Amino acid sequence: MTFPETVKTTLWDIIDEMSCSISSFVNHPGKDFLRRRKLDFQKMMRLIISMESGSLNHELLKFFSYDPSAPTSSAFYQQRSKLSVSAFSYLLREFNLRFPFDKFRGKYYLIACDGSEFNIARNPNDPDTFHEPNGKSASGFNMVHTISLFELCSKRYLDLEVQSGRLKNEFQAICNLIDRYSYGGSPIFIADRGFSSYNVFAHAIENNVDFMIRAKDLNVQRFLGIDSLPDKLDTTAELILTRTQSKKKHKHPEKESLYRYICPNITFDYLDPSDISDEYLLKLRIVRFEVADGIFENIFTTLSKEDFSSDDIKYCYHLRWGIETSFRDLKHTIGATNLHSKKTEFVTLELWSRLILYNFCSIIILHVPVKRMNRKHVYQVNFSLAMKICFDFLRGIAPPDIESLISKYILPIRPERNYARQHRVQKPVSFSYRFV
Repeated sequence: MTFPETVKTTLWDIIDEMSCSISSFVNHPGKDFLRRRKLDFQKMMRLIISMESGSLNHELLKFFSYDPSAPTSSAFYQQRSKLSVSAFSYLLREFNLRFPFDKFRGKYYLIACDGSEFNIARNPNDPDTFHEPNGKSASGFNMVHTISLFELCSKRYLDLEVQSGRLKNEFQAICNLIDRYSYGGSPIFIADRGFSSYNVFAHAIENNVDFMIRAKDLNVQRFLGIDSLPDKLDTTAELILTRTQSKKKHKHPEKESLYRYICPNITFDYLDPSDISDEYLLKLRIVRFEVADGIFENIFTTLSKEDFSSDDIKYCYHLRWGIETSFRDLKHTIGATNLHSKKTEFVTLELWSRLILYNFCSIIILHVPVKRMNRKHVYQVNFSLAMKICFDFLRGIAPPDIESLISKYILPIRPERNYARQHRVQKPVSFSYRFV
């Protein structure tokens, strides 16, 4: 059995194992998926994971090999409503655990956390996801916001939070993801400045995980209590967080300059808003370095200078860009921009399934060796094309020996090349007018 066949068999075997305890993965235990149907639990899971960007009826026909008795879209909707998000989150985790992760320095998991937005079918009657007409959209649009964990060395997704676009809270999302992290090892969470928060820092510390989180100059100045920052900085600082502004109630008056007041309407889960005598000691390392001429970045971290120098932190934070490129492949190669659902709960199921499909492709692609030749550049597999080959292999179209096929399509690595990020609204394609 080839390695791709092993990966495929493992994925389907986990779904078969899950079918033996269906009550843990459905919305109504003891009722759902008890009667025999063409779309039973296993087939529903396989179908949702392997769906492409076509219309739903077309996807059903392809899945059932164009059998005239294939289930209708109505039957699909009824069966889909029975599935719980826990089915896909469990499958993602179990599938990841069957294949070991690559480790940074043989010890650390470098886990990037970032958010991304997905436009869904327009529905002005859903106030939680609908955005009113503005300069970017004349008719308004509906959107969900996701926050993902992505292991950078193995190029795999670990976890996901899906929030309504109008109600997104990235601080709470990353706290939830840190709290339920369960892959063991020595994880280092790496995040952009949108996640810089005392509460996020505290959640990581209380869960005994390390982090590197970028911060604005103003946040660092407030943390250190200074008016300006030097060009280079590598220091450790402490703060004492409290819910009271009364200096008389501070337990350590000799450290008055270290106190920072957290007002009651600001979330900090390790200080009781009703107990003004409660205090929380926060100790962090702050690293500042130059990334381009006159451009500097600040990193809050719990990593020691002995284990990670400032250059090491700069290098690891640079790797965080891997999650940004994964979003591109997830949306456009895997097809997460062309969903088959309107309601947020069903969109969530599909987004989880896209992560599973992404990981399936990534595990196979990273196993493909790339021959080193006497060339100007180092080469890598064409990830986008390789994903399409893996996708066809999962659906039974491509041959079992796809590794030799993937290795034929390679691209040079040009680390110094960069492009300006483009911000534009992309409307979802109508359910009726799709062709794949």
